[in-house]
Amino acid sequence: MHAALHTLHLAEPFRIAHGTSTTRQVLRVSEGDHMAEAPFVPYYGEDPEQTLAILQRSILPPVLPRTASLALNLLRHDIIGHATQQPLSAFARSALGEPVRQPPPGCRSFSIPTDLTVFAEKVSAVAEQFRVLKLKLGSGDLGLDLATVSVARMAAPDAYLLIDVNGGWDLLEAAPMIEKIAHYGPALIEQPIHHRHGPEAWEELRSNLPGDAPPIFADESIQSAADIPALADFIDGVNIKLLKCGSFDAAVAAIAAARQHSLQILLGCMIESSLGTTAAAHLAPWADWIDLDGHFYVANDDFTGIQYDARGELVMPDHPGIGATAK
Repeated sequence: MHAALHTLHLAEPFRIAHGTSTTRQVLRVSEGDHMAEAPFVPYYGEDPEQTLAILQRSILPPVLPRTASLALNLLRHDIIGHATQQPLSAFARSALGEPVRQPPPGCRSFSIPTDLTVFAEKVSAVAEQFRVLKLKLGSGDLGLDLATVSVARMAAPDAYLLIDVNGGWDLLEAAPMIEKIAHYGPALIEQPIHHRHGPEAWEELRSNLPGDAPPIFADESIQSAADIPALADFIDGVNIKLLKCGSFDAAVAAIAAARQHSLQILLGCMIESSLGTTAAAHLAPWADWIDLDGHFYVANDDFTGIQYDARGELVMPDHPGIGATAK
């Protein structure tokens, strides 16, 4: 097994409530012709060089950083998939059963804008192909957050708007902001409060919202299936990402747990190459929404994997294992 770090260069700065990025690093592990990837995310605090050094030890520790854990797990699934001539989705199907519908339509995300005129033009152009648009809020300026939603709604009047605050509002701001944004008809509002808040804060937020509030989804507040029961009564859905869960298997378990609590599923990703987003996309048939566009921001994406057709529908590669191929 070989492990290495790879730097992804972004086509333009990507700004969310946690900060702005122009590059991202990913961990890649390979064995023979098989390769898998896991991204490093600044707010998780994992050091790429330290993670690489751990994987280069002759004996691996019993607990690995989540990035290493995910990469190795995906590599194992890719090897098994090629050996059995099955895609990763076959493992999900064995655990979750047959999906009840086709994968949901693709989504394109927009970072916090710095120029609302340029932002409106981008939204309008993207909405010609994609009918699901995700807006990053939590700018620190509530006026800008509201203006972002208003401009996007005017630029794409028929689009489904997914609002992602990334925990950028405090507990006093969240309920009033949700009520104001509700006038623009969002499909959901994700992680309105910081993940450092426990279930009591989510309960308080829910009690301050009207019964017809938009669906509220948790992202960073739910890291795994074990976190779902404590929040299930106060949310409508959960964003599940491979990196958060630490493995493809754990993501499958989180989907199963969410379904047991009648929660919707938003299948998300990080900024990563097509190798990473394609791995996550194998879970799309069991999701209500998908946000799998992390590779669109990468200027040096060196893999080909998932595609989106002219209507923004997800198109999976026809290969075993992860299914992405090197360019």
